[in-house]
Amino acid sequence: MGEERDGEWIFLDAAERGLVRQALDIVAERNPRQRAVIEGMLSRLGSLGELIRDSPSLGSSWDGGAGRAFSADTLIEHLCRVRDYDIDLHIPTKAVLGQGYVIAKINFLKALGYTLDAVGAPASLRESVEREAAQSIYTKLAEELFVSIVTDPRGPPHVKTGAARFLYRIWEERVLIEVDDFAPLLESAWEARSKLLPVLGTMLGTQEVFRLFQAARDQRFLDYFSEEDVEPEQLFAFEEFLFGLSHEEIGRLRAHMAKEGRACISLDVAKSLLSSSTASWLPPQNGAAALYTSYKKRRVNAAHRALSGASGPTKTAEEYVMIAFIERGGSPLADPR
Repeated sequence: MGEERDGEWIFLDAAERGLVRQALDIVAERNPRQRAVIEGMLSRLGSLGELIRDSPSLGSSWDGGAGRAFSADTLIEHLCRVRDYDIDLHIPTKAVLGQGYVIAKINFLKALGYTLDAVGAPASLRESVEREAAQSIYTKLAEELFVSIVTDPRGPPHVKTGAARFLYRIWEERVLIEVDDFAPLLESAWEARSKLLPVLGTMLGTQEVFRLFQAARDQRFLDYFSEEDVEPEQLFAFEEFLFGLSHEEIGRLRAHMAKEGRACISLDVAKSLLSSSTASWLPPQNGAAALYTSYKKRRVNAAHRALSGASGPTKTAEEYVMIAFIERGGSPLADPR
């Protein structure tokens, strides 16, 4: 049945189709009833994909108000005026469907991975499925990052417009596009960071940075924070990205080290010092889901500082990098017009 339906899987790329075929064959051999469950999820995912594929182009289906001339630029201009707290009421239906599709795809790939683990499938196949799930998580994360930039009331207009163009391409090409198609530098940084469990140590980040440079296929994200004109606030955001701790928690650990006259600190000591902090989240494991959690918490903390005037980074490390990328002429590689 997997071979027969392969031609219908237009919502998966070639690598994903190959993995699904292999997975269905193994599950059918070892647990036929579970194969039917997986195929049911695949069918529902396909229905969502077809609905998005058959939806009109964003530039021809959205006008922001009855009787108003519209185009891709109309949508882009409108997005730049929207605030983050009510953007859901201002984005096209095709975009909303696409957001649901990404979640459904992540859940499908996770379920496929759990099933392969349960039936004792080869580790290489399980790891391949896990990588595909991670890529979908990073795609969702990139979309949220561009939403954050485009809804920033303090953001320069040309930067917000650039971020809106990224969003337009993501929404317009949802079924066919993933993060490596429009922001490979983000995927590389996230993939490398997802494999890293910080050691803390001297709290200088030397070991962590070295390991990230070893793992990252695209160095541009890391290179940005080694530039001479990078501001302290941006370096603070990079420390949050690196250590998986808030700026405030990093400060507490460094103050403790200074008070105790210690040159380094262990993870266990750090956890004991931060255990009373509800914001503390030293992750028990790495991976794409943990990185997604890291971004969300860093984003919330940054937004709070921006509103309250508290010291520390007011954006995430990823935002600083992508804002600079857009300012330097970076684009989503496809002009919506």
